[in-house]
Amino acid sequence: MPHETITFSRRPVWSTALWRGLKRRCPHCGEGAAFSGYLKLIPTCTACKAPLGEVRADDAPPYFTIVAVSHVVVPAMLALEQVAAPPTWVHMAIWPLLTVAMTLATLPFIKGGVLGVMWAVGLKGDEHH
Repeated sequence: MPHETITFSRRPVWSTALWRGLKRRCPHCGEGAAFSGYLKLIPTCTACKAPLGEVRADDAPPYFTIVAVSHVVVPAMLALEQVAAPPTWVHMAIWPLLTVAMTLATLPFIKGGVLGVMWAVGLKGDEHH
């Protein structure tokens, strides 16, 4: 089967690509996996041959992960302080661990979402080099 060239006009709309990426699937077809590991993109989708390895999300996924996690952790921390006013050691036992766990749990999915949007709008991440 000859290698099909994937053109910008044939890419899915950003919302579809975002949803596929959040599921860690190929943003183009939604069938193949987009990752070969925790955060490593596969070079080419096994289902549709989309060149996913060309997309460089760089700092966007960690940035969006920090924003998302902090919007959960900080209000929860403030609410606990207002309701129970626990000693400092309780805060130090809960919030750093929760922050790390939530960050590690959400980062791969957020990276998939960023990949999906970048794919849909035709960005590779090297436009300014």
